Amino acid sequence: MGHHHDHDHGHHHTTNTRVLFWSFILIFSFMIVEAIGGILTNSLALLSDAGHMLSDAVALGLSLLAFKIGEKKATGNKTFGYRRFEIIAAFINGITLIIISLYIFYEAFHRFANPPNVSGNMMIIAFLGLCINIVVAWLLMRGDSKENLNIRSALFHVIGDLLGSVGALLAGLFIILFGWNIADPIASVLVAILIVIAGFRITRDATHILMEGKPHHVNIDSMTKALAEMEDIEDVHDVHVWSITSEFTSMSCHLVVNKSIDRDNILKKANELIKNQFHISHCTIQIEGNHSEFHSDCNSCN
Repeated sequence: MGHHHDHDHGHHHTTNTRVLFWSFILIFSFMIVEAIGGILTNSLALLSDAGHMLSDAVALGLSLLAFKIGEKKATGNKTFGYRRFEIIAAFINGITLIIISLYIFYEAFHRFANPPNVSGNMMIIAFLGLCINIVVAWLLMRGDSKENLNIRSALFHVIGDLLGSVGALLAGLFIILFGWNIADPIASVLVAILIVIAGFRITRDATHILMEGKPHHVNIDSMTKALAEMEDIEDVHDVHVWSITSEFTSMSCHLVVNKSIDRDNILKKANELIKNQFHISHCTIQIEGNHSEFHSDCNSCN
């Protein structure tokens, strides 16, 4: 049972590390090109996109670092190992998304009042940026972006950047066709709105895990009821469910049984129920006799 879990995690871990590495190389290289292009064409849309690409490179590098640190074995001081650093990295990425969007709002506000002349050549660089972002987004989607919050935070950075390239393309089109230089800050604001929403969601999810919040897919009431309905279980209390990372859920509880019951058998059945019905393999279950006095002290934990 444990071997299968570790093997599966190792496979996803290797895939995630590989896609993050190549994504980082692509984004960092083009970020330099886009920043130079933004300066030469005087485009806020390109400069904001380059700034977001810089944050992408930092985010991808941080996510990659998180996976490397997560490979370290558990120690006497870090009994769960270092895998939660992935959540810290996701939290930092979420905060940077919000900060970047606020900065774009600030710059766009000043450009609304005094729209600068912007070269339509920005479209060429924006198109190249769009192609790079599509490739990187595809790479990250090949990783475990649905389950792993660290990968998802990096993907949101890239998707925000992809939308920035689309916005820069549209702004360049309006500038060429109609001479509407104000299209540049408008495109920046629309992209910034999408970025701040993604940043808020990533930060919220990371904070929830860091605060030992219950995973969204687990219903504690249903779990408590299912355990209480097991044969020979007289009471269930002090039930806790939390995540070490977005892929590693843990659970603990106390079961009250009659002293004459085979406790090993009860423990086996309870673990099987939690694994099969609620998909949690890491459980810590304390079995108590129905006349135990110490378990009443745990009621305040619920």
